[in-house]
Amino acid sequence: MASIFLSRVLGIGREMILGWKFGQNEITDAYRTAFQIPDLLFYLISAGALSQAFIPIFSEYLHTGREKEAWKVFSAVVSLMGVFVIAFIAFAWVAAEPLAHYLAPGRSAELVSLIAYMSRILVFTQFAFLIGGLLMGTLYARQIFTIPGLGPNIYNLGIIFGALVISSFCTVPIVGMTWGALAGAFLGSLILPLFVIRKMGMEYKFTLDTSHPGTRKVFKLMAPIIFGLSLPSVFPIITRYFGNYYGSGVVSSLENMNQLMQAPLGVFGQSLAIAVLPALSQFFATGDMAKYRHQLASSLRQIIFLSAPFCAMFVLFSHDIVKAIFEHGKFGPDATARTAAALTMAGVGIIGWCMQPVLMRGYFSVHKTLPPVIMGTICTFIYVGGCYACVRFGFGQESMPLLGSFLAMAMAVAMTFGLCKEVGKIDLVAMSVTLIKSVVAAFGAGLVLVASHQVMPDAASGVGRFGQVAMVGFVLVVFAWAYYFLCRKMRMPEVEYLDRAISKLDRKKKATD
Repeated sequence: MASIFLSRVLGIGREMILGWKFGQNEITDAYRTAFQIPDLLFYLISAGALSQAFIPIFSEYLHTGREKEAWKVFSAVVSLMGVFVIAFIAFAWVAAEPLAHYLAPGRSAELVSLIAYMSRILVFTQFAFLIGGLLMGTLYARQIFTIPGLGPNIYNLGIIFGALVISSFCTVPIVGMTWGALAGAFLGSLILPLFVIRKMGMEYKFTLDTSHPGTRKVFKLMAPIIFGLSLPSVFPIITRYFGNYYGSGVVSSLENMNQLMQAPLGVFGQSLAIAVLPALSQFFATGDMAKYRHQLASSLRQIIFLSAPFCAMFVLFSHDIVKAIFEHGKFGPDATARTAAALTMAGVGIIGWCMQPVLMRGYFSVHKTLPPVIMGTICTFIYVGGCYACVRFGFGQESMPLLGSFLAMAMAVAMTFGLCKEVGKIDLVAMSVTLIKSVVAAFGAGLVLVASHQVMPDAASGVGRFGQVAMVGFVLVVFAWAYYFLCRKMRMPEVEYLDRAISKLDRKKKATD
């Protein structure tokens, strides 16, 4: 959770620097669009299939006294996927110009050429992400989390360095950020973990042999994820594509919205999903399904409890959040208004977005990769059709994240009921009570935000930018305490769990001191 939190902070910092130096315009839109094709490979392969299919198989061999077999599987998967990604890079390099025309409809020839140029730089990052994902998987199998946690942070630092330093040496300054991304990807995702694993005794031999049963099992589990189009994976890509139809700066505003939405999704949804997978897998392997269902339900209730405040903050206070974080330099009031409108609509579905990583791990823990991918693919096609309709019938750009919110909630409900069929009935009544109480408490506490919103402009007018940021931060802290107080008054067990966790950390700190 700490490493993901730091990554999200650096990601938002990266966006702040981008907005400060370049604003929201067709140049920043070109920079965003240049990530489209590289990101598609990462979301479909690196972020999905590798983490969910390779790591359990490698761990199985490693922890049952068959380490040489584990490295044989590693060698085959690295070699085969390495050949695949090199072929993809070659294709993307050659086809960059026509792909840029397709991904940026209606843009000028000069802008399309710029997109193609930056895409050719960024596409090489996927080799680092793909092979680095496998290297990090071997570290996860050994319960080593520090080095994998550094990877995304080094990547963000590389982009920041590109914006602040490398851009000064580029004819088109924003291109410096793509060179920074390339350097950060190779350093954080490939070179650093490779250095550590070699010291631990990595055994790699190039081979394209797929006869090993472990290798076959990896690709069998990967197949549904690769060929599926799960909405959480491709949501940013689809949104960026249709954002091009709305004019200059819209793609950038949607990306800023996505960065803010990813904060609670990553810190709570994804980190808790990573933590709960080993426990669910253990309960399933030992046949203790009562503990499985209890663990799954309690994890989902905790996700609801932690994400509900962000739903209220994004819906009620989006303009002030965006203004405090991004509005400086070339990022003006118009950009704030666009981004805030999108963030409000995205906030509607933040609980559904945060539940999905845990639900997905629930399916994977019982070796069911196909059902969630099918549900996600259906939602993706609905989202694509809905985005097309939004453009076709002239709905505002904020209609796309609103549609995404509805689909996220619908997918969370469908995945929950589908998982009940696989593992037995979980305590849906307790989950519903937690949802209702959390939403009531969050929007009740949100009255504090609404009242503060009325007085903040006058109170903050003479304190400058840093004073305004501090005031927004103060109001959000008050909101958090109000939410905690209301949840405690409603005797929610999730508050008691949080109290115990804080007390435990405090005791450990005192014991260390």
